[in-house]
Amino acid sequence: MRTMPLAIAFSLISTFAVAADATDPVKEVMKVTEDNWNTVDSEWKYIFDADPLARLFSKKFQAAYAEAAKHPAYETENNQPGDPFGYDVVTSSQDGCPLKDITMNAASGANGVTDVTVTFKMWTCVEEAEVKDSVNELHFDVIQEGGKPVIDDIHRVVDDERDSVIEEMQSIAKGE
Repeated sequence: MRTMPLAIAFSLISTFAVAADATDPVKEVMKVTEDNWNTVDSEWKYIFDADPLARLFSKKFQAAYAEAAKHPAYETENNQPGDPFGYDVVTSSQDGCPLKDITMNAASGANGVTDVTVTFKMWTCVEEAEVKDSVNELHFDVIQEGGKPVIDDIHRVVDDERDSVIEEMQSIAKGE
């Protein structure tokens, strides 16, 4: 009789532990990005569409995106605020190849931020070995908000320098 309540308790604890994994929103963003680059036959999915933006990103990130979207990188068909980026934010590119060798590691950071590092090869369809073997690196700042992990910022690493998508959106919102 006691085993049933214990089993239920352990089941609930394991469910909450799985649900609270800081890599979950990053995994979803990377899955969409990987799918987008795997084929030209399917429709592009935007990680900043209303649903994924609301589910996977922090309120601060959403607010910065809403302001930046008032300055779209291209004209929209319905005169609604458009995407402020003229490229894929994750790959920092408009062109590319199917993503290969995707790795993901999470490390606890300061102030409750989990640093989720993602690396991948993006140019695997290019002949030049140096380009083909190059590795992209991103860092996702993941925080807890409303009891769930959400992405608070994305940092792309180029030449050992980290940028900030939040800062880029703030610049776009200022018309810079």
